[in-house]
Amino acid sequence: MGWNDSPLSMEAIAQLSSYQLDVQAYDLYVSSDLNRCLHTMKLLFSTVEPKTVMEFREMHFGDFQGKTYEQLKDDISYQKWLENPVIHAPPNGESFEQFANRVDAGWERICRYLHEENGARPFIVTHGGVIKYLLNRFAPVHKPFWDWSIVHGTGYELLFDVEQLRRGNRCISLREVPLMEKENG
Repeated sequence: MGWNDSPLSMEAIAQLSSYQLDVQAYDLYVSSDLNRCLHTMKLLFSTVEPKTVMEFREMHFGDFQGKTYEQLKDDISYQKWLENPVIHAPPNGESFEQFANRVDAGWERICRYLHEENGARPFIVTHGGVIKYLLNRFAPVHKPFWDWSIVHGTGYELLFDVEQLRRGNRCISLREVPLMEKENG
C-alpha cells in the first residue's frame, strides 16, 4: 500500500473493534499519520489522541505505487530497483536506505517524547515495513529484514534496558502481544 491513504477494510474494522486493550497500560500513543493507522488507534483506544509521526509511514514506492508486477516488469527503473532496493529508489519514491533513515528519525522522535514525558511504555500503530525494519534493527536476535513475516493485527513488545535504548542497541526481550477479545455482555 505504501503511501496510499487507503481506508481500513470492513473486516479489519470488525476485528479491531472486538479487541479489549487497557488504556492505562501505556503512557505514550504514537501513530503513523496515515488514516488507516489513525483509525486503528481510535478503534483500539477511543479516548486517546496519539502523537502522529510521519516518519513511520510505509516505504514510499513512488511511481510503482498501486501497480502490478505485470505493469512494471518491463520498466528499466523497476528492474534496477529489484536488483538493489537498498540504493535504487523507484521514480518519485525512496530507496530502502532513505526509508531506513526516515524510520530511524521517527524512532529518535519517539525516544525524545518518552524522555520528555517520563514515559516507559509507548503503543505504536504503524505499517508492516516499518515494523519489519524496527524488528530487524532492535530484536534481540538479528534476522534479515526480508525474513520477518508481519501479520496484520499482530502486536510486538520490545523490552529495552534504559541504557541500551539510549545507545540505540538491541532490546533485551521481544514477544508477540496477545490481543484479547472484548467480553460479551
